[in-house]
Amino acid sequence: MLNLSAMPKLFLLIMIVSFGACKPSVLEPYGATPSASQLDWHDLNYYMFIHFGPNTFTNVEWGHGDEDPKVFNPTALDCRQWAATAKQAGMKGIIITAKHHDGFCLWPSAYSTHTVRESAWKNGQGDVLRELSDACREYGLKFGVYLSPWDRNHPQYGTPEYNQVFVNMLGEVLGNYGEVFEQWFDGANGEGPNGKRQEYDWVLFNNTVYKHQPNAIIFSDGGPGCRWVGNERGYAGETNWCTLNADSVFPGFPNYEELTPGHEDGTHWVPAECDVSIRPGWFYSPDTDDKVKSLEALMDIYYGSIGRGGNLLLNIPVDRRGLIHPNDSIRLMEFREAIDKAFADNLVKNATIKASFSKRGYPAENLLDENNRTYWAADSGNASLEIQFPSPITLNTLLVQEGIEYGQRVKAFAIDVWKDGQYQEVEQQTTIGYKRIIRFETQETDHIRIRILESKASPILAGISAYLAD
Repeated sequence: MLNLSAMPKLFLLIMIVSFGACKPSVLEPYGATPSASQLDWHDLNYYMFIHFGPNTFTNVEWGHGDEDPKVFNPTALDCRQWAATAKQAGMKGIIITAKHHDGFCLWPSAYSTHTVRESAWKNGQGDVLRELSDACREYGLKFGVYLSPWDRNHPQYGTPEYNQVFVNMLGEVLGNYGEVFEQWFDGANGEGPNGKRQEYDWVLFNNTVYKHQPNAIIFSDGGPGCRWVGNERGYAGETNWCTLNADSVFPGFPNYEELTPGHEDGTHWVPAECDVSIRPGWFYSPDTDDKVKSLEALMDIYYGSIGRGGNLLLNIPVDRRGLIHPNDSIRLMEFREAIDKAFADNLVKNATIKASFSKRGYPAENLLDENNRTYWAADSGNASLEIQFPSPITLNTLLVQEGIEYGQRVKAFAIDVWKDGQYQEVEQQTTIGYKRIIRFETQETDHIRIRILESKASPILAGISAYLAD
């Protein structure tokens, strides 16, 4: 006979068991992980670098600091043109050389006599940082600044007092122009006008940045926000760890070749930023008007930077009018069109996916929802994923994203296509990180498989998409 008095307890027990079975597994982070600001930085992917200053007018790359400031006199400077060009090119922000090694300040600093205030531009009443920060806000772009601590003009450079001078300059730039998404520190350290080098107080400099801009990403060889990729060609390493032993790396780090792959099992999350100029030099020269990088070269850089989990910082040197030269802007638009065309049609949008196994609450279907904050999580390192298409497709590009919120885990993976009644491997790669774009010979298939060959912890992926790119 059924005991009706036991029904409430039985029902409660069933509910508890059912809830426990449906509750998602808890994902634990592995190793160093990105901050919220670093996650936002990863999402930017691509932004503009602008080198602009007296060097633009003297046709040199590194000025000596003894230039007459009146040489800086752009005839038609228009920061709105820069911002409009960046926006149309698909870029997410602009970083400008507010002060290069020559010490010339693109704002009227109270701590230098080598600034736009002493220039002929606008009779000394101009402020490039004001105009650019306003333009960035108007066009919905992030605003960033480069300040070199090296100063070949300032009389106090090479003395203990100069560090405070530089901090005061940082305070002006970071406190008066709105939000700054990235503070770019060059580690160059040479002689000043007194023939002495400066002992930089990087702890003081970084603390000053965070005092004024707590969410800013600080760039240098050792971060702490993001790191130099170790070359000026725009390429991350084929193996690219987002982690670094940051306590042993510093601006001006001599073993810069270590920065290209990063440090496996590094103590801090310090991802790679890939800087490169669209021309042979960083500053504008009329001699390079016909030497703008080809579309093919830029696309190769795209796959070698963003396609390897780095961010691309592409330098566009403003000319002597204070405008982006037509040769550069035309190539930027061609570049944007080529990227859009390559990734216009995501072939997995009508596909089905299954995993060898998944953690509870993190199914493989999450990988196809085009949301890189939803995840598939495996139970062990050697997992695999199969994607089946409704009908045969032609593809040559696969994009894979890792759930970096929980750390970088995948150390090696392979891609197979179904052909002639069996899977055939077409590519094998190492790290994934934020984003990995893999190109291979064009294949026709109705199945593809991704095999995780080695992972430092159970894999967590955030997205997969496939394309037929030119």
